[in-house]
Amino acid sequence: MIKNISNLGDAALYCDFGKDINKETNTKVIRYFKSIQKENIEGVNNLTPSYNKLIVSFDLRKTNFKDLKRLIENLEINKSDNFKNKRIKIPVCTDKSFSLDIKRLEKKLTINKEQIYEKFFNKEFFCYMTGFIAGMPFLGDLDINMRAKRLETPRVKVPKGSVGLTEQFANIYTFESPGGWNIIGNTPLNIFDSSKEKDPNLINPGDTVIFNKISIDEYQNYNE
Repeated sequence: MIKNISNLGDAALYCDFGKDINKETNTKVIRYFKSIQKENIEGVNNLTPSYNKLIVSFDLRKTNFKDLKRLIENLEINKSDNFKNKRIKIPVCTDKSFSLDIKRLEKKLTINKEQIYEKFFNKEFFCYMTGFIAGMPFLGDLDINMRAKRLETPRVKVPKGSVGLTEQFANIYTFESPGGWNIIGNTPLNIFDSSKEKDPNLINPGDTVIFNKISIDEYQNYNE
């Protein structure tokens, strides 16, 4: 299932699953990611999955590229393994104070905001990866007629909890951060909790996400 395994610097290897960015390819990445976690291989100190790649970092004092490559190539990946992927509901408020780019999207997509939100809230999303900022989920796949490019000039500050769209993905800003995604709402839910050392991410690769619309009153009175 891995197309190629190569060196990435002195203490990491790069598992390449091909050029495609889709759920099928990403599911392979996630299975290897979780299988390597499960094996608890000596010397492996970090795993970084992306859409179609997996970076495995290791401690040179405990293992090396050749031995680790052989272990990964010989891993038995059982497609029926249940890795406890979750189905998560995320509340989103689309009040005008939160939907910063809805007018821009209406123009870019040539559909009105009611259609944009209808398509968004009726979609089940798949988490390909987390990154850019801690715990930020990259959720695919938006319908073809919902895909827009990033802002020409990124914002210096995007509010925490902002829900954005770009190309085939939706995401959630887990912290206030610079960013260029098209913001259509905000969630009061805490997507990343640094106080949870073991699993700070609410959403992890392989999970599915459904967004549900809430009012501004529900947002302001939301209690996790």
